[in-house]
Amino acid sequence: MKLKLIIILIIGVNLSFSQDLTFEEYNPKSTLVVPGKIIKRAKFPFIDVHGHQYRMATQNLEPVISAMDTLNLQTMVNLSGRSGEDLIKALENANANYPGRFVLFCNINFEGAGAEGWIEKTVTQLEADVKAGAVGLKVYKSLGLRNKDFKGNRLAVDDSRLDPIWAKCGELDIPVLIHSADPKSFWDDFDGDNERWLELKTRPNRKRGPNNPAPWEEIIAEQHRMFKKHPNTTFINAHMGWYANNLGKLGELLDEMPNMNVGIGAIIAELGRQPRFAKAFFEKYQDRILFGKDSWKPEEFPTYFRVLESNDEYFPYHKKYHAFWAMYGLDLSDEVLKKVYYKNALRIVPGIDKTKFPK
Repeated sequence: MKLKLIIILIIGVNLSFSQDLTFEEYNPKSTLVVPGKIIKRAKFPFIDVHGHQYRMATQNLEPVISAMDTLNLQTMVNLSGRSGEDLIKALENANANYPGRFVLFCNINFEGAGAEGWIEKTVTQLEADVKAGAVGLKVYKSLGLRNKDFKGNRLAVDDSRLDPIWAKCGELDIPVLIHSADPKSFWDDFDGDNERWLELKTRPNRKRGPNNPAPWEEIIAEQHRMFKKHPNTTFINAHMGWYANNLGKLGELLDEMPNMNVGIGAIIAELGRQPRFAKAFFEKYQDRILFGKDSWKPEEFPTYFRVLESNDEYFPYHKKYHAFWAMYGLDLSDEVLKKVYYKNALRIVPGIDKTKFPK
């Protein structure tokens, strides 16, 4: 009787230890055995329209170029080109050492917009940056979220006082790559129904109240109103405008706004869980989608290649907190791949050496 009790206690202790696991820690290895392999190098040379090298003015670019060569990344669009002397120094560093491998977008500090002379000074600087070699304008999500006008009020994405900026970009024939808001789940209730629960649990600074600083729907609507107001300006909506989880709606928006294109940076997990629907979307809007990665982590690019190029099933994503689900390949045709990888960028972004890419 005592022996049975001891055995029962031991089994109970072992079970309690084995089940003492949090959701954050639970990350089982799949036992599924299916064909497929990691793709470490893109099938075609590609352009990353959503790159960031924040210290390009002074950094040693050799390690970046080495990784780019391994990935078959021919040209990186560095969206963090800054402005003025910082931009000029970054261009000098890139062009002197690795001509043709980088193009730079300039940036604008929107703080204090609306003050006397602010817009004239800002537009003049934009013109100077383009003359110096910038080939586009990158707008960070701070516009609409954090930037305030000269009176301390939230600066809306479609604030009319900013209109001369977007108009000037159209006049100069340079694209505007803009990131507005963040995933809608950041504004939703933090509970078991929130698909981004793990991300918000491990990164609580990303959680927002429903009106912090405005409803998600309002910020996104501001962006769309601005696109429609400036039909002669070309926009690249970063992160597929946060509609990669609703491609039907995104298609409607693309139909409404012919001057809007989309980049796939940081949303490949959404595409990889809906391979058939996403493939049909890519085929229909193949002229409007551009490759972009966002954060410079070379080890994460193979997930993008595998989702876009292969027909593999049920393979892991590289960040559990972004996607606790598995990926599937879209198996895009060479024609569509070439457009996503480089042809659309060559058409939209000026200053890229076209001779480095196949016809």
